[in-house]
Amino acid sequence: MLVLNADFRPLSYYPLSLWSWQDAIKAVFLDRVNIVEHYDRAVRSPTFEIRLPSVVSLKSFVKPTTHPAFTRFNVFLRDRFSCQYCASPEDLTFDHIIPRSKGGQTTWENVVAACSPCNLRKGNLTPQQARMFPRQHPYAPTVHQLHRNGRLFPPNYLHDSWLDYLYWDTELDP
Repeated sequence: MLVLNADFRPLSYYPLSLWSWQDAIKAVFLDRVNIVEHYDRAVRSPTFEIRLPSVVSLKSFVKPTTHPAFTRFNVFLRDRFSCQYCASPEDLTFDHIIPRSKGGQTTWENVVAACSPCNLRKGNLTPQQARMFPRQHPYAPTVHQLHRNGRLFPPNYLHDSWLDYLYWDTELDP
């Protein structure tokens, strides 16, 4: 079931904000959500029946974070799940541009997604020593930039009732 914020935008795009049907029913009974769309199926108890919600919106607005957390997943999302040296999407790791042994920090500005072969090839060298330079300069992304990149990787399954609430635009600026 798709979960929207009180402004009818998904709480997150990647991963898409989804709840199980059990969590959705619980939220309905606790009066925390509005049902926006339904599936064709219902759940029943001996005394009650309810159509399963397919889209709900929160009754209280959840303010989105302004500074995304530095995580391996968010680095990959910023770098669009491709090696910043050869563009491969396979076997991703992250690489410190300036190696930690040479004083490099584990920060947005010093880490990029790298496939295992490129990371091993670069090893403990600086970009100049290895003659390997990332395709884009690493940067601290905004939540908006991560959401925009997340829209480039829609989930494998999108229920028809969700489509009016999602904005999958593959013609986005890089």
